[in-house]
Amino acid sequence: QVQLVESGGGFVQPGGSLRLSCAASGSIRSINAMGWYRRTPGKQRELVAVIRSDGITNYGDSVKGRFTISRDNAKNTVDLQKSSLEPEDTAVYYCRAVLVARTSWAPSEYWGQGTQVTVSS
Repeated sequence: QVQLVESGGGFVQPGGSLRLSCAASGSIRSINAMGWYRRTPGKQRELVAVIRSDGITNYGDSVKGRFTISRDNAKNTVDLQKSSLEPEDTAVYYCRAVLVARTSWAPSEYWGQGTQVTVSS
């Protein structure tokens, strides 16, 4: 069984920084990509950032230049360093992984439970 566990959410003032971490555990054969998505009330879930196993990254337009995604392939973890936070960044942030479990040879997507980030003065 595969599990994604997020950590690092919380409350921060505008202009501040916050770091989210996500660890994938369980019976994993390989991980293709890991990333972060977020959802705010009344809006669809949107891409924040994703990183492939070869290190190629992709960012949502609203976070480019402010957020940085990084990954440790040996530990199956992905981090999201967030700076210059704005109230509009308030959301539930979800970790997502596209990986191949040891019980399969085909990739599947997995999601974490989500972590709340609130940016407010």
